[in-house]
Amino acid sequence: MASAYQAAGGTLKLKGIGEIGSKKKKKKKNASKQMKEQITMAAEDEGSEEGKPKIDRRTPAEKAFAKIQEKRQTERILEKAQKKHKDRVNEFNSKLDTLTEHFDIPKVSWTK
Repeated sequence: MASAYQAAGGTLKLKGIGEIGSKKKKKKKNASKQMKEQITMAAEDEGSEEGKPKIDRRTPAEKAFAKIQEKRQTERILEKAQKKHKDRVNEFNSKLDTLTEHFDIPKVSWTK
């Protein structure tokens, strides 16, 4: 019995993809050489920027935001520097005393 159906033999061929045997070989990159090059490039850039004035390309709002952030950060640092370790421990203990005891192990005895 000859059937009207004939299946094509072989593998599925996709458009845009060449044959399996024609793959390009990848080049191996030496990481240490790249790191050395990046370091030397960065050193050269720093050296060249010393003589040139920096151009600030931020908007006035960005400048104001950065100024306020810096001011707040210095205030936080000064505030932390004024407290001693004993004061910090007492403050932490008082904070723990005010927390709910949700995570404490409940009593399991049925007789009492």
